[in-house]
Amino acid sequence: MTPTFTRTGAMISLQRLAALAMFLAAGALVSAQVLLPSGPQKKFGGSVTPAFEGWYDNADGTHTFLVGYFSRNTDMEIDVPIGPANHFSPGAGDMGQPTHFLPKRRFGMFTVTVPKEFTPQQKLSWTLTVNGVTTTVPFYMSPDYNVTPFRSSEEGADGGYNEPPVLRFEPAGAKTFKGPVAALGTVIERAASTAAPMSLDIFTEDDGRFATGSNAPVLGARPPVSVLISKYRGPGAVTVAEKAPELKAEKGGKPGERYAGTASTTVSFSEPGDYMLHVTANDYSGNGGGGSVCCWTTALVKVAVKAGAPPNPTGQQ
Repeated sequence: MTPTFTRTGAMISLQRLAALAMFLAAGALVSAQVLLPSGPQKKFGGSVTPAFEGWYDNADGTHTFLVGYFSRNTDMEIDVPIGPANHFSPGAGDMGQPTHFLPKRRFGMFTVTVPKEFTPQQKLSWTLTVNGVTTTVPFYMSPDYNVTPFRSSEEGADGGYNEPPVLRFEPAGAKTFKGPVAALGTVIERAASTAAPMSLDIFTEDDGRFATGSNAPVLGARPPVSVLISKYRGPGAVTVAEKAPELKAEKGGKPGERYAGTASTTVSFSEPGDYMLHVTANDYSGNGGGGSVCCWTTALVKVAVKAGAPPNPTGQQ
């Protein structure tokens, strides 16, 4: 019999939700072997579990699920193409989920928006099969999982509320990202060649506030905004010169100060094809929003990569 993990007890706090929802979401199914939520991580050979971070309503009446994952691999990156081993149901199997999975816990990597007619009784499930373990986690609009990723639920010391950083890829680009909005419908497009690295420029702004889930101060030295760039989809290897490029401050730099910063890096592709890069921008709250399900920003960069011949040696035609 396939074991079933169910969520029980009183309402789960948002802080616990961010860390545990992928295991406690009602109806998560694990097959092939018994894999408890407390199962140890491995350098490689471990499973990957979808994570339900929560859901929120949109101004047009639609609803959005915020989705991440937990890889029990501490070193190994894994590719799982869209198909029987990586699909949503019911409906379209491709809902913008990654096909390349990074090690460890990854918070709110992408979103899935459902129509306003989607009811609290309906469920949308993501199934992953990795290293022989199949996991299915359902997403549904339980009041317990209603979150506010675009504004922290806790009031700051100045009476304001933390908001996610602004992320752009051009100095005054028309495309602006704010909040965990990575989805197929929000990608920006770039072109590249296998013959040379592609430049990627990043511009950020932030309010200088933070959320910790408990109003506790930020511990340790942290940058106002930190950025992580990674492969999200694609047929070949992706090499990012600086996966976490250091942002150069143009304004601010301390908690409570409005901040602006820039960074540049390059990205190389091993073979031609269609790729997606995932970019996460965290503010002072840190990875996962300090347990408050706010405030970070995500974006997808779709890159069409063509084959490119290496340059001719000097003196040859």
